[in-house]
Amino acid sequence: MIDLHTHLLPGVDDGAASLDEALPVLERFAAEGVTVVVCTPHLDASAAADAPVEAHAALHATLAARAPAGLTLRTGWEIQLDVPNADLTATELHLGGSTAALVEFAGMAVPPNAARELYRLRRSGVVPVLAHPERYRGATVQLVEEWRGAGAVTQVDAGLLFGRAPMCRLARALLQQGLVDCLASDNHADGRSLAVARRWLEELGAAEPARLLTETNPARLLRNEGTLPVDPIPEADAGVLARLRSLITGRP
Repeated sequence: MIDLHTHLLPGVDDGAASLDEALPVLERFAAEGVTVVVCTPHLDASAAADAPVEAHAALHATLAARAPAGLTLRTGWEIQLDVPNADLTATELHLGGSTAALVEFAGMAVPPNAARELYRLRRSGVVPVLAHPERYRGATVQLVEEWRGAGAVTQVDAGLLFGRAPMCRLARALLQQGLVDCLASDNHADGRSLAVARRWLEELGAAEPARLLTETNPARLLRNEGTLPVDPIPEADAGVLARLRSLITGRP
């Protein structure tokens, strides 16, 4: 599996505060079958020109040197679109040096002209990978369809597939409509991972969509290739959801 969205670079944002927090997460990821992790610390688009690329590269090298065998770390950012028309074309702002950039809407709300800004980014040569569309206030299935039509790739947070909150229901609805291109953990040195989501999809009989969402499409983005369509995934049986929730929470 390939995890495109994590906050494991130590001491730079609200994720891992130290190597001692980041390394156990990487060890668990490796045990679960993750082979590539992209570290994506927060960055405002308004500050993109002054991104601390060199400082973060040194931290990244330190973390990579102590990562478990078989796990590759790549660089990246989660860029908050706090201003329109920001220049995000620099390769060092992208996921693993690709043309894809992980972006999020400011204030966790749908901004005016969201589709227009995503389209502008795509026209500039950047593939905008929209982080967790299910989490934005005002987001709907129809809006996500519009954003994908504007050229965005959608990344849903794996852990939000199992809850009862409105954002969790929207995450599942996006899967049911075939509007999710990849899953990621959005791990902040906590218990989140891709493995439970993949297991859930396989329990639903959706092994091929699971592979596309956690392996194939992330790999294609890192290789500057277009994502492949993911078939709609049927609504989960309540019993299956309950079993997966118990795996996540440790409670029956």
